[in-house]
Amino acid sequence: MLDVRRDGSVAILELQREERRNALNLPLCREIHAAVQSEVEAGARVVVVTGRGTAFCSGADLGGVYGDEFLEALYGMLHHLTRVPVPVIAAVNGPAIGAGTQLAMACDLRVGDETARFGVPTAKNGMAVDAWTIRTLGKLAGMGPARRLMLAAELLERDEALACGLLDRTGTLEDAIAWAHEIAELAPLTLAHNKLVLNGSREDDAAIEASFRAVWASEDVREAAAARADKRAPVFKGR
Repeated sequence: MLDVRRDGSVAILELQREERRNALNLPLCREIHAAVQSEVEAGARVVVVTGRGTAFCSGADLGGVYGDEFLEALYGMLHHLTRVPVPVIAAVNGPAIGAGTQLAMACDLRVGDETARFGVPTAKNGMAVDAWTIRTLGKLAGMGPARRLMLAAELLERDEALACGLLDRTGTLEDAIAWAHEIAELAPLTLAHNKLVLNGSREDDAAIEASFRAVWASEDVREAAAARADKRAPVFKGR
């Protein structure tokens, strides 16, 4: 259900439930969670998430069994993506609907091809998403588009998603991977700190302060200074 491959320091996760348009079920949520953790521990500096075929992710599998176990796996996976200390890029290669929009939003950056579109049609199926999803949608896309998605069950097409900020760039999976390689050359500790601040809350203040001090005490700071003196590109090691 999930293909995982490495391209240098970039890990690429491809949802492979093409017959279900990559809908999320309990096993796939758990696979994504475990694969991201494993790739980060193995040294991946950036993770790219995409879908096989013509859909990024069509949402939660409506043919599946819903209950606390699924919800815990889904939201555990989504929040895990926001917490891992490396950037995660969604390569949105088609519709990202419901849990697909949630998956894209849990990533740090989003690249969409010409078929990308977003929607959270819970009002059409009598379901609900958590407060994090709705508030994050408002922060990323703005409250106007968020209200249309949540209260009128509308869809956002690629160009409007780009204009409002839900998408960061247009492009294909290959474009997303190329961007990931550029980001992978940046200072890992700095990226981890910045992500922690961007996604954290006041409960993370102690961790944020420790992260801030660790960045300034790192070898990478000294490497950057040496690179400037040598007029070369720095080689960051994340320590």
